[in-house]
Amino acid sequence: MKAAISTRTLKMNLQVSNVATDKGGASSATVPSDGEIASFGKLDMGDRFAWINEHYAGQVVASTSAGAQAAVMLHLIKKHAPNIPVVFIDTGYHFPETYQYLEILKEKLEMEIQVYSPAITAARQEAMYGKLWEGGKEELERYGLINKVEPMNRALKELGSTAWISGLRRIQSRGRGNLDFVMNQTRTTKLYPILDWTNEQVDSYFYLYGLPPHPLVEKGYVSIGDWHSTKPLEAGQSAEETRFGGLKRECGLHEASNVPDYQI
Repeated sequence: MKAAISTRTLKMNLQVSNVATDKGGASSATVPSDGEIASFGKLDMGDRFAWINEHYAGQVVASTSAGAQAAVMLHLIKKHAPNIPVVFIDTGYHFPETYQYLEILKEKLEMEIQVYSPAITAARQEAMYGKLWEGGKEELERYGLINKVEPMNRALKELGSTAWISGLRRIQSRGRGNLDFVMNQTRTTKLYPILDWTNEQVDSYFYLYGLPPHPLVEKGYVSIGDWHSTKPLEAGQSAEETRFGGLKRECGLHEASNVPDYQI
């Protein structure tokens, strides 16, 4: 029999787990002024990363999903800010091609990428709670908290980071269309260097630098997450509808966790 667990109980359990692994954490980050944020969007890419290093030197981390456009952000970091640590959240449910692609990118770009995994293994989760991804929005929220939010929050704390670089772009979804280049998510500053890039710019960057595509792109995948919650794009669909059966777009990483003591 699967154990029944409410989202509130799960959040409290995650808080306890988080405290147990906290190595001191980072102080709260503050969003720069409106003028600084506006100026960020006017900078070229090299200057955007210089701005990040100026404001958050030693306190910033980047994440990679090893997804469809991941090579672009990793190449930009390697080129403009190789000092910034990069983390990959291994949910235990990525496509085999994603794990393989991550290794290809690490070798090609000569980058070290730190891997963070959930505190609860995939096998234990399924034994205790069942296949959460087969449920509704509440179950999907639990799934995201366990497999993505908790390990990312732990990464931020262990690496002493107050800021987090992500490759989100406005064109990817309706919700992301309202993002700013620099924002606060709970007590972490989120930085989106390629927020204003179009799909054409991403494609051109791949071509210009000879970056390898994710193996699933040629099979019709446009947004690549865990194998059970990602489908290839079909006629008449938006990219958003290929994730989580169309119930939601975000996995939880880019939404406030509402877990006490979490940075994100």
